Amino acid sequence: MDTYDSFNMLIFHKGNMELVEELKTFINLWIIAIFSIYYCYLIPPRISHGVPRLLSLLPVITLFFILPLPISTVHLAFPAFFFLVWLGNFKLLLFAFNRGPLSSTPPLPILPFIAIALLPINPKQPNNKISDSVDPSHKPILLAVKAVILNVMLHFYKYKDNLNWDVVIILYFIHMYIGLEFWFAIAAFLVKIFVGFGFIIEPQFNEPYLATSLQDFWGRRWNLMSSSILRASVYNPIRAIYTPTLGRLRGQMLAILVTFVVSGIMHELMYLYILRVRPTWEVTCFFVLHGVCTAVEVAVKKAVNGRFELHRMVSGPVTVAFVVATGGWLLIAQPLRNGVDAKVINEHSMILKLLGLKGL
Repeated sequence: MDTYDSFNMLIFHKGNMELVEELKTFINLWIIAIFSIYYCYLIPPRISHGVPRLLSLLPVITLFFILPLPISTVHLAFPAFFFLVWLGNFKLLLFAFNRGPLSSTPPLPILPFIAIALLPINPKQPNNKISDSVDPSHKPILLAVKAVILNVMLHFYKYKDNLNWDVVIILYFIHMYIGLEFWFAIAAFLVKIFVGFGFIIEPQFNEPYLATSLQDFWGRRWNLMSSSILRASVYNPIRAIYTPTLGRLRGQMLAILVTFVVSGIMHELMYLYILRVRPTWEVTCFFVLHGVCTAVEVAVKKAVNGRFELHRMVSGPVTVAFVVATGGWLLIAQPLRNGVDAKVINEHSMILKLLGLKGL
């Protein structure tokens, strides 16, 4: 073994040790989170909903902001932030006012309550067309195919310097989509193991590459858990408050714009947790842009009232192209400048080797 190989082995061993330590921190984080939600199950429901219950939940909400801070590995920092800081805290805020998935009649049993609070899942709702049209348990064959696609893509990254930049951007978006699918599949699997196979879970994606409009993409196809939470916590209240004064259409347009602004701020915060660099507000600009375009799209649809409609063979590619083009410009620019792509590839390789599998 020459000096170069020895040096690589030393770096790999050091990286593995850091990964193992982060895994321990990650596990401890979730143990604390589980006990915190157990408190939320026992105490706050006995307090009247509204400000009094919110005050009883504030210590847990604050704790959820703190728990992911020690994690620097992208593969662990993302779920810690997304599950706890974003979804977990928004669910607790809704629960404080007796709304959202944690509030039900009769009250949820303890295990489903913990699972819904900490994981990106919702129990399947009756008469939900999306839930009925998509298998929420993530078909194993499709997941296997996506795993193969992801592994092939990771090998292609070796040659990304020789690829057209637009092709690389498309690969990154496919990687992001498949990566999210796997995290949601893991969450669904954990729920089925610990809560029971009779617990039906709503899907988190509905073939976003088939979207025919921005409203269709963001509202009915992409990251449906986030859409559901933002709809309940931001969109519906804003629309209810301002529709009487602004009118139905303007109230809806304002609600759409505010919802996208909130989503942008949460993405900005997520980048802060993962990148640990000063915000550039590019990702917020991305969501503001899409909020404005979605609001205009809704207004145009109401104005034409079905008299004119683009064929899905036209509107579909235009929608996807717009999302990818603006995403490459604003959504992923900051992570790429800070080398997150290289870090993710390196982490993936270390994880595979740690599991005794062939890495990149």
